[in-house]
Amino acid sequence: MNNKVCALTGCEFPLFAFSHCRDVVVAVSKAGGFGVLGATRFTPEQLEEELVWIDEHIDGAPYGVDVLVPETVDPRVAEFADNAQRAAAISAEHRAFTAGLLSEYGIATAPEDVVRYEGRSGITPENGYALMDVAFRHPIKLIANALGIAPPRMITEGKARGVPVAALVGAKEHALRQAAAGVDIIVAQGGEAGGHCGEVSTLVLIPEVVRALKQGGYDIPVLAAGGIMTGAQMAGMMAAGAQGAWTGSVWLATTESETSEAFRDKMIAARSRDTVRSRSRTGKPARQLKTAWHEAWDGPAGPGTLPMPLMGMVSEPSFAKIEKAVMNGNEQARELVSYFVGQGVGLIDQVRSAKGVVQDFREEFVEAVAGLTMALGDGS
Repeated sequence: MNNKVCALTGCEFPLFAFSHCRDVVVAVSKAGGFGVLGATRFTPEQLEEELVWIDEHIDGAPYGVDVLVPETVDPRVAEFADNAQRAAAISAEHRAFTAGLLSEYGIATAPEDVVRYEGRSGITPENGYALMDVAFRHPIKLIANALGIAPPRMITEGKARGVPVAALVGAKEHALRQAAAGVDIIVAQGGEAGGHCGEVSTLVLIPEVVRALKQGGYDIPVLAAGGIMTGAQMAGMMAAGAQGAWTGSVWLATTESETSEAFRDKMIAARSRDTVRSRSRTGKPARQLKTAWHEAWDGPAGPGTLPMPLMGMVSEPSFAKIEKAVMNGNEQARELVSYFVGQGVGLIDQVRSAKGVVQDFREEFVEAVAGLTMALGDGS
């Protein structure tokens, strides 16, 4: 296809696949889409290993990296210099609550074992910058940032290296701020999306952002994100002014995905209304599959969610324990299995290969465009 994001990134088909799994990134890019590795779950050393592997297996196809450099830091954690200090700030009440919740589902955990962290991991500005530096050492064709304005250092480095900078937004005013900051691509993400998201629906947000950028005098391509699981939806968003689609949840139900079999089974069984936008995993509103974990933390008996990144230092070790318990035969723990996923989960009815998803998107896209053309007639 010949459009702006294809020209900027070198991809054949403007289907962007955000994934924490290197296998998905490689499969999508080699199939003509554009894989984007989510870097936040890695330390800089781990990210280096992942990107070396991608470089060795992607056969020169373009790919990108998504990092998180938060624009604002909660005042409650702003004074902490490292993860050791952050871990020490997590109260005994929060540790005991977490241990008690896990124990209800047969996962024996001592309060002192609740929190886990690695030296440079988690969603903090210093960790984000460290991951960004790693990413720029590799032949990436895109770097993306969320949770606020893309930092000047990222934009400057991107322009110097010829690497387009993308920024995720959830409102038109955010898009205008990103454009003024100098980003190259806007990813407008609706509230249906998995992970961190705003409240405006994708159907409303895309034309709103496209119109606002045009009126502001900005010629910046927009990628549509949030609930997009099919090529027909992608075509609809492009009809509304987007230049392509940024997708995440659809790749969780692929054979290459990092998700467990237990979660993929839950995805297939889930309805679109089985997700929840909650702070109980990262400390900021993020959409995920709803379980008793969210009901407990968000309920009146809970101790209150922690700010980012403290909440993740509690939740991520807990969900690792949950997955391990299920693998070891604890069926009760299956009730707690969850992951970031959008409302489009209701459209997932099978597990496919990542290459197969790209092919299906292409075919559905062409069919949708052909259907619209036929509906319009030949004008005679």
